[in-house]
Amino acid sequence: MIKLLFALLFSCLPVAAGLAAPDNNAADSPGAAPYLLPGAPTFDLTISQFREKFNQGNAPLTLSEFRAIPSGQDQAAITRAATKINENLYASSALERGTLKVKSMQITWLPIQGPEQKAAKAKALEYMAAVSRIFVPLSKTQSQKNMAALLGAAKGKRFYQQTVGAIRYVIADNGEKGLTFAIEPIKLALSEDLEGNNK
Repeated sequence: MIKLLFALLFSCLPVAAGLAAPDNNAADSPGAAPYLLPGAPTFDLTISQFREKFNQGNAPLTLSEFRAIPSGQDQAAITRAATKINENLYASSALERGTLKVKSMQITWLPIQGPEQKAAKAKALEYMAAVSRIFVPLSKTQSQKNMAALLGAAKGKRFYQQTVGAIRYVIADNGEKGLTFAIEPIKLALSEDLEGNNK
């Protein structure tokens, strides 16, 4: 069951090895979402540290222990892990093999129909904003506004990314198969001009 779930989660955000960083609006990209580009760094948190920090700072929201999922040879440097939050909400992560430091953290919401849809979506947004606060020093209100703005900008697009400083936000909307929010660090490179001025 957990393997099937994880296959679904990572079908939303497959690793795009070899892709160049696309523009903020990736709606026209025919391939995978811009996810874990080559040489992507890690956050300075292991998955256990992330979970502990999340659970301490976001009550009553909680995350259960993440379970590692075997990955193919093409993912030799990555360990994948996932945890179920409820019937339509899951957290997953790509980790640096060996250190288990977080390279990408995702929350995936599986849409439901009926009168419970509004509450379920609101809960998903709470978790997405809470995850982002672990890595970006924003208040609860600021993170929720930021998440609403991201989802608004991504509306109607299958893939959307926004880079702010050393952080990349990715939204992958697969319709009935689910909507995934991801946050990951990126490497910042100095321009040639700046490098020249610093010599």
